[in-house]
Amino acid sequence: MSEVFEGYERQYCELSENLSRKCTSAGALNGEQKKQKVADIKSGIDEAESLIRKMDLEARSLQPNVKAVLLVKLRGYKSDLNNLKGEVKRIVSGNLNPAARDELLESGMADAITASADQRTRLMMSTERLGKTGDRVKESRRTMLETEELGVSILQDLHSQRQSLLHAHNTLHGVDENVGKSKRILTSMARRMSRNKWIIGSIVAVLVIAIGLILYFKLSN
Repeated sequence: MSEVFEGYERQYCELSENLSRKCTSAGALNGEQKKQKVADIKSGIDEAESLIRKMDLEARSLQPNVKAVLLVKLRGYKSDLNNLKGEVKRIVSGNLNPAARDELLESGMADAITASADQRTRLMMSTERLGKTGDRVKESRRTMLETEELGVSILQDLHSQRQSLLHAHNTLHGVDENVGKSKRILTSMARRMSRNKWIIGSIVAVLVIAIGLILYFKLSN
């Protein structure tokens, strides 16, 4: 549940009760005092309408499940405000004569006050249900945060493992390069050894032939 909405709600409930008391007292006044009281009540009604608009904007910015509950609750506040406006109209129209005013106070205002009391009872019940819904939303939000933290931890572990694999891959790549270089060096050495063998073999062959020729000429003489 939104703390901002609750703040506006408390202000509205206090203002609504204050306006109801002013309406009751204004019905028994006459002349200039009544006009001043009515003007004061109308100013309070304007403030109440402003609070309702703020609550409406705040409710519509919340999650759908909380928004639906708050809007139902807000309709009750709007109905309560309309009752207050009706009381003000009846008070203003009560200037006709004392008998009409007394009848207005006994019937119209009594009905309005009763309706307002019933409305506030329903609003209190709605507030209680909303509080339970808010607790469930908080619990869901807490579970969601825990799940998000677990997901972040898993992602961090995966990132660490990925870095280890990349490091191992780079190490293996370096080993492959060293093995390739060693292979090329060994191949070059094998070629040189083979060439040296042919050279030594050729020299030995030449020496054998030379020795053979020398022995042949010596034995012939």
